[in-house]
Amino acid sequence: MATCEGNEARSVLNRVPPLLTDLYQFTMAYAYWRAGRHNEPAVFELFFRDNPFGGGFSLFAGLSDCLLFLQNFTFSDDDVEYLRSVLPAGTDAAFFSYLKELDCSSVSVTAVPEGSVVFARVPLLEVSGPLAVVQLLETSLLCLVNYASLVCSNAARFRLAAGPRRRLMEMGLRRAQGPDGGLTASRYTYIGGFDLTSNALTLVPCGGGGPIDFICLVKGWLGRVCQLLGSKTSLVREGELAAFLSYAIAYPQNFLPVIDSYSVSCSGLLCFCAVALALYELQYRPLGIRLDSGDLCRQSLEVRHVFKECSKQFSVPQFESLIIVGTNSISEQSLAELHKKDNEIDVVGVGTHLVTCTRQPSLGCVYKLIEVRGRPRMKMSEDPEKSTLPGRKSVYRLLDTDGPYLPMDLICLSEEAAPKAGVSLTCFPLGLNETLQTVTPAQVTSLRLDVFTCGQITFPLNSASESREHAQISLQTLHPLHKRLQEPHDYTVALSERLHSLVSDITKGNSKGSNFLLSN
Repeated sequence: MATCEGNEARSVLNRVPPLLTDLYQFTMAYAYWRAGRHNEPAVFELFFRDNPFGGGFSLFAGLSDCLLFLQNFTFSDDDVEYLRSVLPAGTDAAFFSYLKELDCSSVSVTAVPEGSVVFARVPLLEVSGPLAVVQLLETSLLCLVNYASLVCSNAARFRLAAGPRRRLMEMGLRRAQGPDGGLTASRYTYIGGFDLTSNALTLVPCGGGGPIDFICLVKGWLGRVCQLLGSKTSLVREGELAAFLSYAIAYPQNFLPVIDSYSVSCSGLLCFCAVALALYELQYRPLGIRLDSGDLCRQSLEVRHVFKECSKQFSVPQFESLIIVGTNSISEQSLAELHKKDNEIDVVGVGTHLVTCTRQPSLGCVYKLIEVRGRPRMKMSEDPEKSTLPGRKSVYRLLDTDGPYLPMDLICLSEEAAPKAGVSLTCFPLGLNETLQTVTPAQVTSLRLDVFTCGQITFPLNSASESREHAQISLQTLHPLHKRLQEPHDYTVALSERLHSLVSDITKGNSKGSNFLLSN
């Protein structure tokens, strides 16, 4: 049985208490309770309808938080008293006694592993349990999955735009939607492929030896640097030099200033080199510089040239490999353009366009009822895109070296036999006008795992590093045509013949006036 770290569980409880939900969830639960249907076995599934950012894929994230939330789901006396104050005065008092006893001990969940590449319409979570309880979980689970998966997918797109070599730093805290948005972004952009976050830098200076007149030492180095580069010390901004000195004294092992507050070539770069060389003389290791305006590519070439000159002239080999960080409202498009140009930028810092997902602010996950009392349920809509798929399901990824519809994700009813490698099967790819197709997969992988059973986490919670590794491996298996940032090829998601037949039967029955009271 899996266990979770206490601090992780406390973090989830603090961020997502059971009352962080919509009030109408309680009114729906009350309606079920009054009708005596609150304990009926029910199944919901969580999915999204369209791949985000006009892309060809998404990454599933937020599973660990969901499981910790479910494991600790219960209402305190204060929670119940608050609900008593906001629900209508005529609400039966016995309902509040019922709420006090609620937990997820009868709830089970199957899910796609966190960090997996996923596609529109494929169920990510299947949640089963008493009808009222699984209804009350809707908003919280959507909250935990929607943003985590969206920002993780956004990060993966930035990684594709940057290429594999360049390091990426998430630095969106000041632009994020509140502290929780910033913290969530830091974790899930790392899973999506970013290397660093401004949220988690640890700056620990080291000491030792007798006192040194650091200002005098830096001024000496400034004169030598200006002489090497043919620059005038009179053009150096004293305020900028003073700021660098203060920064370096506080954090000599993590010195990484912005050098374009005034002029990169006439002041900022000279100040940095002088301070950094002084730090090296005292056996510290500065990190590098940051460029935040102007032509980042051109400036990075200039900075690297100066680093190499200083390294050679002053016999400091490490100087030429100092980090150059580029920022300045980096978007996916500008990052892709930067990747094509000659530059010396080692790390790209991305803030606003990453954590706020400016191209698409929500993934649009939904949580829909698919079964009650063992009977499949389906939402009917005049908009076909909003209709749901009935019944409990299994999902398989079918792989082949060739073929017009492979690879694909196949959605089957849970009671169907699993597809087998090398054995032909027929299916209905979504979006192909109900056309039956025959495929022969070379490899079959089940995408769903039992992660939560009768109130207990039954699958090990992944660390951020483990989820990141799974995400990168999952992305590597995806064909480049599906990973294209512009006009990607559609990935095939298909229904089994039996699931397609069930959809048709329910649709026909509904058109004849059948009454599906619990279609959601």
